[in-house]
Amino acid sequence: MIFLNYFISGISLGSIYAIIALGYTMVYGIAKMLNFAHGDVIMVGAYVCFYAVSRYELNPFLGVVLAMIVCTFLGIIVERLAYKPLRQAPSLAVLITAIGMSYFLQNTALLLWSSNPKVFPSIIGRGAFKLFDGKLSVSHITALTISACIIIMIILSLFISKTRLGKAMRACSEDKGAAQLMGINVNATISMTFAIGSGLAAIAGALLCSAYPTLMPTTGALPGIKAFTAAVFGGIGSIPGAFLGGLMLGVIEIFAKAYISSQLSDAVVFAVLIIVLLVKPAGLLGKSIQEKV
Repeated sequence: MIFLNYFISGISLGSIYAIIALGYTMVYGIAKMLNFAHGDVIMVGAYVCFYAVSRYELNPFLGVVLAMIVCTFLGIIVERLAYKPLRQAPSLAVLITAIGMSYFLQNTALLLWSSNPKVFPSIIGRGAFKLFDGKLSVSHITALTISACIIIMIILSLFISKTRLGKAMRACSEDKGAAQLMGINVNATISMTFAIGSGLAAIAGALLCSAYPTLMPTTGALPGIKAFTAAVFGGIGSIPGAFLGGLMLGVIEIFAKAYISSQLSDAVVFAVLIIVLLVKPAGLLGKSIQEKV
């Protein structure tokens, strides 16, 4: 049962990574940009939810909805101000801008909310489900996190495959020039991609801080990097790949902490990533695309 407890904890942590990784993989898949400010959008969403619940005593789920709205608009603003002017710029310029935007959001958070750690209130309580005569314990936040990840994956997959905007996103991902010739507003489609990814980041921020209650301006930095690793692990640009990569990364991290060393768990995670990319450079579910020159 101890093994099963660790496995469920890994799936729970991996579900958070998967939700965050969806934002990375959607933006890269459609805009071919690496939005390294995504981790800081998670932090902003967590702070908005924290103040909505603790100071203004809103219902926790209303706090999450408010955080989603704020982060959605933040994602659109960041894309319009920082990334849209660099559509035709070299990838290095976009990368530097993304890092600069990340530091800007972190330092703005320091000015607004200080660097003092805050204890995040759980959005669903600290109780747990007891199974097998109490030998297996599944916390409410773990059950909520796993359920939320599965629901988000199903809704997002249906959205991408069935809706008009989802088809426009797929068209932009294949060829922006051809999509524009067919009447698709590429700029609006990319902005919507940032909006959806940022809204998901708010959910991930609330779930992350409910499971690990300490909230600081740097809260989203390390989970953001690990979620990007999960996106690369599963195949960046692939939504199922982000889901699979997030779950596997969470399980590997928890087992590494339990059976190897809590201090070496991050090293184990990145070592596994290196091995996978050496064997399959496009990631587990990624596709290698050959370009004619």
